[in-house]
Amino acid sequence: MQRTPLITYSNVRKSFSGAAGAVTAVDDVSLEIAEGEFLAIVGGSGSGKTTLLRLTNRLIEADGGTIRIAGEDIGRLEPVSLRRRIGNVFQNGALFPHMTVAANIGITPRLLGTPANEIAARVDELLGLVQLDRTAHRDRLPHELSGGQRQRVGVARALAAKPRIVLMDEPFGALDPLTRDALGQDYRALHDKLGLTTLMITHDITEALLLADRIAVMRTGRLVEVGTSAELAASREAYVTELMTTPRRQAARLAALLPESGAA
Repeated sequence: MQRTPLITYSNVRKSFSGAAGAVTAVDDVSLEIAEGEFLAIVGGSGSGKTTLLRLTNRLIEADGGTIRIAGEDIGRLEPVSLRRRIGNVFQNGALFPHMTVAANIGITPRLLGTPANEIAARVDELLGLVQLDRTAHRDRLPHELSGGQRQRVGVARALAAKPRIVLMDEPFGALDPLTRDALGQDYRALHDKLGLTTLMITHDITEALLLADRIAVMRTGRLVEVGTSAELAASREAYVTELMTTPRRQAARLAALLPESGAA
């Protein structure tokens, strides 16, 4: 049964002016993201993936085409109000350094006029969801946290106003491999538990394959292909085939290097 699209991009275009003239960052992209879906966008530097993410909450404005959320043209919505309806997770957490963990998590509900007692209860609830001890962490400042803890706080802040949509820009890229893997799996579990719709930007195809329901591949501003892991694995598109060789090669090398479980 096909799910209803929550985010729809129709012929979206965006260019930037540079010393050498206009550079097309997003070139006629059309894409649907279903409600409840976890979609990862992958591609190299300059592929347009981050620009597409920033267009989604109007941090920048499209030059052409239409983006709709739940059927509404976002170009007709007030930008700040739109952004407060969408959760955002950035690399390194992007926490306010002078604010405590609790204040960071509660900032969007506070801006929305949520009563203080409800914010306090929501902060405690979210700290539990992201597996941080509320007593030990709610009054700490960001510099007192590890990288993984900061990112967990960033996820909690993104969820504070109970958004339907979460946008993630290279959310785990700065973390060590063990923390990155654990936090990625923990976020995927939260995505499923809360019924979120997640759009994640990553340069790591392996991360995308492990976490996402579908993957959109971008190159030089254009959408090359969209599909499940199995569909991309069977692709005959040259760039997608090249992209998929990395996890295959790594898996083969690991299989050769690591003994089987239980081997002498």
